[in-house]
Amino acid sequence: DRSPSRGLGDVYKRQLLIRPWIETLVRLNNSFIVKRGVSVRQMLEVSKTLSAYIHHAIKNVNESVWIAQREGRAKDSDDRTQGSVLKMLSIGGDKDNLLLNLMDLNIVPVAISYEFDPCDFLKAKEFQMKRDDPDYVKCQRDDLLSMETGILNNKGRVHFTITSPINDSLAKLDKDMEKNELVSAIASVIDREIYKNYRFYPCNYVAYDLLNGTRRFQEHYGPKDKKQFEEYLQGQLDKIVLPNKDEAFLRKKILEMYSNPLKNYLTTL
Repeated sequence: DRSPSRGLGDVYKRQLLIRPWIETLVRLNNSFIVKRGVSVRQMLEVSKTLSAYIHHAIKNVNESVWIAQREGRAKDSDDRTQGSVLKMLSIGGDKDNLLLNLMDLNIVPVAISYEFDPCDFLKAKEFQMKRDDPDYVKCQRDDLLSMETGILNNKGRVHFTITSPINDSLAKLDKDMEKNELVSAIASVIDREIYKNYRFYPCNYVAYDLLNGTRRFQEHYGPKDKKQFEEYLQGQLDKIVLPNKDEAFLRKKILEMYSNPLKNYLTTL
């Protein structure tokens, strides 16, 4: 039995390894590196090597591999499994079928729920900067600040839900359907398992009602909870410094970050 509690580590993007000590720390944490920014031909070779390593680790070494479902969590918390990740995972298998190669990995979705995201104000700021300048790209200093903020600042309560393996659900899919359609169907299975296993906190319910102008979830929070979240929200907005600061836009973006997991959960009911 492959226990999901014995992970080989997370996958780190090359552009986040800004300083040598960061790469050393990542490797000491039993993580492996995903190269980005290489040519298409090199990316294919890199993907084949990574996929073969993951298949070897799971099938031969009997270890688990923890891997993000996309190239980093969606900034608005609207998490969706990336098809290219599934295609990468399949190419290291020994079968001539994408679905069967993925089933060999015995995929177990994991839902991670943070009460607070320390980087919410940085993400909202980036949303406005990209809105105002479509060519805006974060610099290394921005990435380092995001990592520092995320590691050192308060996340409140954090909950992990390790779901059941999805092979039974994958076995019901038509393995002969068109490749991209099959990838989308597999991604939907993974997403559904993650969505229905989120853990929610008062801030999620308050954010949903504030964003939508409703009282739909008022039984899940009291006046004190609402007041505390509104004060937290304003405090995060106050940290954002922009010459043309659009506070209404920024507020909406942060509310979306806290309400989207709940919104996605509702689709599974």
